[in-house]
Amino acid sequence: MIQAGALIIRTSVYTLSVLLALPFGLVRAQATQQPNSSTLAEIEAEALSQLDGEASFGATANVRTASHGEPKSSLSRSVVSRRQLDERLPRSAPDALRFEPGVSIQQTAHGQASPYVRGLTGQQVVHLFDGVRLNNGIFRQGPNQYFFTIDSRTLDRLEVIRGSASTRYGSDALGGAILARPVEPWVETERGEFRLHPRVIGRFASADLEYGGRGEVGASVGLRTAAIVGGGYRRAGLLRSGGVVRGSDGNPALVPRFEDDGRTQLGTGFREATFDLRVRHELDDDLHLVAAAYGFRQFDAPRTDQCPPPEAPVSECLNIDQQFRTLTYVGLRGDAGPAMRDIELIASWQRHNEQRTRQRPRSFVELGFDNHIDTLGLSFRAATRAFDFPRSGHVTLRYGAQAYRDGVESSASQRFTDIDRTFAESRGQYIDDSSYVSLGGFSEAEFVLPYLTIRGGGRVSAVGARAAPDPESSSTSVQQEWFAAVGRIGLESQIAEPLTLYANVDQGFRAPNLDDLTSRQQVGPGFQFENANLKPERTTTYELGGRLEYEWLKIEGWAFATLLRDGIQRAVRTSDDCPPETPSCGASRTQFQLINVDGRSIILGTDGGATAYLPLGFSLRATYSYAWGEGPDTTSPAALGTSERGRVPLSRVPPLSGTVELLYRHLATGVYAAGAVRLARAQRRLAPSDLADARIPIGGTPGYATLDLRAGWRYEDWLRLSLVFENVFDAAYRVHGSSINGPGRGLIAEAEFRM
Repeated sequence: MIQAGALIIRTSVYTLSVLLALPFGLVRAQATQQPNSSTLAEIEAEALSQLDGEASFGATANVRTASHGEPKSSLSRSVVSRRQLDERLPRSAPDALRFEPGVSIQQTAHGQASPYVRGLTGQQVVHLFDGVRLNNGIFRQGPNQYFFTIDSRTLDRLEVIRGSASTRYGSDALGGAILARPVEPWVETERGEFRLHPRVIGRFASADLEYGGRGEVGASVGLRTAAIVGGGYRRAGLLRSGGVVRGSDGNPALVPRFEDDGRTQLGTGFREATFDLRVRHELDDDLHLVAAAYGFRQFDAPRTDQCPPPEAPVSECLNIDQQFRTLTYVGLRGDAGPAMRDIELIASWQRHNEQRTRQRPRSFVELGFDNHIDTLGLSFRAATRAFDFPRSGHVTLRYGAQAYRDGVESSASQRFTDIDRTFAESRGQYIDDSSYVSLGGFSEAEFVLPYLTIRGGGRVSAVGARAAPDPESSSTSVQQEWFAAVGRIGLESQIAEPLTLYANVDQGFRAPNLDDLTSRQQVGPGFQFENANLKPERTTTYELGGRLEYEWLKIEGWAFATLLRDGIQRAVRTSDDCPPETPSCGASRTQFQLINVDGRSIILGTDGGATAYLPLGFSLRATYSYAWGEGPDTTSPAALGTSERGRVPLSRVPPLSGTVELLYRHLATGVYAAGAVRLARAQRRLAPSDLADARIPIGGTPGYATLDLRAGWRYEDWLRLSLVFENVFDAAYRVHGSSINGPGRGLIAEAEFRM
């Protein structure tokens, strides 16, 4: 712990010393390197026109001022704009975050991806779509597929908030929050005519022979109403990589398997269809209603590390036959008086369906799993106007409340293919008819004084889980309730005109969900079974940061320490510990059970970046991310031959990584060109569960560097052509913890036409 404390102190001092030194070193440089002011003005104007209400800031070239009236500087955050999505051409919503500081994208399958934020992922990061929580009672521990179910072509922007954010967003926001905002329909406020705006997108990618597209129609009806209706489809084949990724022993990782060419990965490919409808009605100039529905349908998406599993016949496969998500909601947004500004009142319903099949042809066995979860939600948040102090300064209050209820249906079956007989299991992956309820409310205040801004707030939450017993499978009942109170406080001080410093303390919590309490499933390292006696895990994050702003240069840097208490982690078990009537557990390579870890875990790190606006239409952007995690050893003390547990690395914490993007944009013609580099060091610090994880090569995941080239042309608002030449040097690489290797050398092309 002393070494950990010393590391965060050194990191903080280094980050702040660089920021403090930069103003003095750049005063002289500013006089000689100031770019043409008219070019800068055009670049800034274009960014603002593309991103209504956004500003150039920090580690991203385009960062929107925070939603719900929160100042953009209050937390470490970054935003991916619609223009960046159109130029980077990501394969999914998670893939769109690869160039953001503090974020790493793990992929268990070609049709799945999970963002890590400051070393945490899955249940420990909260995901919201247009203000509606995607996290539900069966969000899996570790990497999961759920954020992949957002169609990136419907998005206006993605925002990443790094660090504990439970005061604002409730349970699960230990590592941070990811906010997805969809494109809004355009209201003809001047002419009031009925007008249609068709839009068509076509796409092709060579690495997986992906093809597909999207069609939509925007309609404006009168002066106050507009709508968008659209749908999309794509089909991706087997993914071709740059080659085999090998461990320190020279042998390839156990997954994935390859075709004879040694490049094409088995257990990849999928089909996908999406649909959406969004209606917006302006009640007045400051208040509007929205009604929306979004659907995602994915078919035949194998889980790569289980198709086939390590050391199993090639014919064995775990396939996700259906991954469906449907979300509908109505909302009220805007201002309704001095005490109710930035209103967001949303009532929502969403259903997530997952049907999986594990095929074992040599044993003439086919296992089926069917899970459905329905979520009803109601959320409200608002802010007051700024109340002035008698002499100087002002205060703004923000407040809100949320309520969500999940209902789960789960079943499993076993089919003997040689005699065509199917038998129902007594329970599924989860306990059928279980439920999960989450309630909470928060309030925050911002005091703005000369040279100092103080922010603080708190939240109270209540969470309940219910599941009936299943004696046949020895599944115990779950009747749990938890109450939590968390808070945050932050200071902001502009010590010089270009430099602002920040200090934040944020508490986070995550109540165990139904996946923790009731699930039995095959996960990456082995078979995991339930623990009905878990309690919430809690974090406290200490954060120091700084932002330096010149007209042509923006820099930000953050150092953080996240202390995790009662962390829910996998503990190693043996086949003798497996629940009865669970043959998959005993047959697995390793067995795990979730436990609350005694003692404290810690994640230390730093992240940030810079954007420089250069002459002649060039800009340069760079980001960096580093996290170091350590916690108590969850292996058995007896197995270690000691009476006390030692400390080991936390599982799947990403290594030091960074990105560099050089962009040229010619505003007069709409032409752009860019080069983008992603780099990561090798990750050799492995947790005990990582050592048993077939996705991680022996000795750890090797480092890598990739280069993408981009080019495109945008003609006014009706034509866009985008091209990405990915992985130019055909590097064989994988992101730490992933089952699949990254795409090999290939082209991605996209064309958009609108009227």
